[in-house]
Amino acid sequence: MTRPFWLIAAPFVFLLLWSAGFPVAKLGLQHAEPLTLLALRYVIVLAVLIPVAIVMRPPLPKTWRAAGDVAVVGFLIQVVYFGLCYLAFKSGVSAAAVAIIVCLQPILVAIAAPRMVGEAISPRGWFGLFLGLAGAVTVILSRGNFGGDAPMGLALTVVALLGITGGTLYEKRFGATQHPVTANLIQYAVGALFTLPAALLSEGMQIAWDWEFVGVMAYLVLGNSLLAITLLLAMIRAGEVSRVSALFYLVPPLAALFAWPMLGEHMPPLGWVGMALAAVGVALASRKAA
Repeated sequence: MTRPFWLIAAPFVFLLLWSAGFPVAKLGLQHAEPLTLLALRYVIVLAVLIPVAIVMRPPLPKTWRAAGDVAVVGFLIQVVYFGLCYLAFKSGVSAAAVAIIVCLQPILVAIAAPRMVGEAISPRGWFGLFLGLAGAVTVILSRGNFGGDAPMGLALTVVALLGITGGTLYEKRFGATQHPVTANLIQYAVGALFTLPAALLSEGMQIAWDWEFVGVMAYLVLGNSLLAITLLLAMIRAGEVSRVSALFYLVPPLAALFAWPMLGEHMPPLGWVGMALAAVGVALASRKAA
C-alpha cells in the first residue's frame, strides 16, 4: 500500500520544527520565566484556534472517554514534558543533561511497546535504537558544559522524560482519530489550565517584549504548538510507535545544529560524527522488516 505524501514528508518536517524549538525556546527564556512563557504560548494558541473552530465547526469527540483520552495526552506532553523541561533549565540543569535524559525516550518506548501496544522490536530495531542513542550522546558530550547540574533539576527532567514517553504510548493505545483542531483545542486548554495558575502563583509574570520575543512566540505557537504536535500525533496513529519515537534521537543533534547560528554555540567536529551515527541508528530503527 502506497503511503500518502504527507506521511512521507511528516518525519522530516516534524524533526526540523521540533528541533529548532529548543534554541528558540532558549531565546524566549531570556525574555520571560518558564511557566509564564508556556502559559502565554498556550493562551495564544487557544486564541488562534477558537475562531478557527467557530468557523470550521470540527466534529467533537463522540464520548467523554474519547475527550478524556485527548486531554490525558495533552497533560503528559504539554504540562509534564514541556513544563518540567523548562523548570529544569531554570533550576540550572544544562542543555546537555536534559538532552541526554530525554534521549532515553525511544529506549523506554521500545521496552514498553510489546506489553502496552503489542509492538515487537526486531534485533535490527534494537541495534538502531542503541546506535541512535550513542550518536546523540556523542553530539552532546562533544559540546561539553555537562557538569554542575542541580539534583532537583535532574529529577524534574526524568519526570519530563516519563511524561513524553507516557504520552506517546497512551496516544498509540487509547487515542482515537480526532480532527486536528478539536484535538489541539482540548490539549492546549489542558496546558493553559495548569500552567497559567502555576505561573501566577510562582512567578512574577514579567515579560520583556521586543521583536525577538514576538518572533519567538510566533514560532512556538505556529511551528511547535500547532504543526509539530499535530504531525507527531498523526505519525503515532499511522505507524509503529517505537519507529516514531526513534526520531527523537535526531532532535539533540539537530537542535545543536540550529543553535550554532541562532545562539552562537559552535558544533565541534566530533558532533558531526555523532549526527551521522544518530541518523544511521534512526534509519535502522525506523525501517520495517520485509
